Amino acid sequence: MNDLLALALLVVVVIAGSALCSGVEAALLSVNPVKLHQLASGPRPVRGARQLERLRQRLGRTLSVLVIGNNGFNIFGSLMLGGLAAQVFSHHGVEAIALPLFSVGLTVLVILLGEILPKAFGSRLALPVALATAPALALVAALMLPLVLLLERLLPAISAENEIHTDEEEIRLLARLGSQKGQIEADEAAMIAKVFQLNDLTARDLMTPRVSAPTLPGAARLDVLRADLLANAGEWWVVLGEEVDEILGVASRERLLTALVQGQGLLTPAELSEPVEFVPEMIRADRLLAGFRRNSGGVRVVVDEFGGFVGMISAEAVLAVLAGWWRPRPTGPNEEKPGTGGQVASP
Repeated sequence: MNDLLALALLVVVVIAGSALCSGVEAALLSVNPVKLHQLASGPRPVRGARQLERLRQRLGRTLSVLVIGNNGFNIFGSLMLGGLAAQVFSHHGVEAIALPLFSVGLTVLVILLGEILPKAFGSRLALPVALATAPALALVAALMLPLVLLLERLLPAISAENEIHTDEEEIRLLARLGSQKGQIEADEAAMIAKVFQLNDLTARDLMTPRVSAPTLPGAARLDVLRADLLANAGEWWVVLGEEVDEILGVASRERLLTALVQGQGLLTPAELSEPVEFVPEMIRADRLLAGFRRNSGGVRVVVDEFGGFVGMISAEAVLAVLAGWWRPRPTGPNEEKPGTGGQVASP
């Protein structure tokens, strides 16, 4: 009975070793690298997170250690079990019947308990399993380093480093999947997609064209311009000089109307205007938004490559993209571009 007990213990050791290597390998491949980086780079890193992140950076080397261990148990362990089983069953006189049954049973146990089941658990509990086994795996990797370095010389692909990388399309897809699974709100996912849209739009796409922008002659008196000020609800006006592209400044409708109410109709828009900030028509919307964040007041006058006045744009026009109110500018002759000059297209 002692030899049968030793055989059974050896079977348990081989299957347990194979299961451990398979489960850790599945967990290592399934763990979320972004979440792992967050756990490792925080002010109080989770135990084992930094070791696990270093192991994942050299994923080829780490997998080599696990594959060597797993095949060591499966191949070398099986050979040892086969030899010991032949001796034990021969000693008891049941070799002809017991040995084939033992071989079939061991194969089934290794497949089910040593491969399929541990890999399923490792994939489902990837982060806890990977964090718990990271210190031991790092120690084994250090002990096997000479062998792994030799393999890297023979197979250079093993030495490749893994870095965390992503792109816009992947982030969009993750946001969409998160929304479908209920992890994030649908409007949040839509907002993420619109943020990336800013990089594809320019001031030319979002501006109020010159033909539609509210303008005032800088030398005219306010009492003469009263009807124009009341008829146009734009918050900002571009104050023009005598030349075609001479911009004297920008004036807010509120300031102009206040001056009229206070009986200052003899003043001119040029006297009530503010300094103007020019932006090129091809500036990207995300850079334009950053400029408004530094200085949110007023509007920007859009100029072409020759410095000519081509339109005006406000912060609301850029924010309309994020809110989902912006629509591409109509091409009809009598249609105006929504969302600029203080007016935003309705959703």
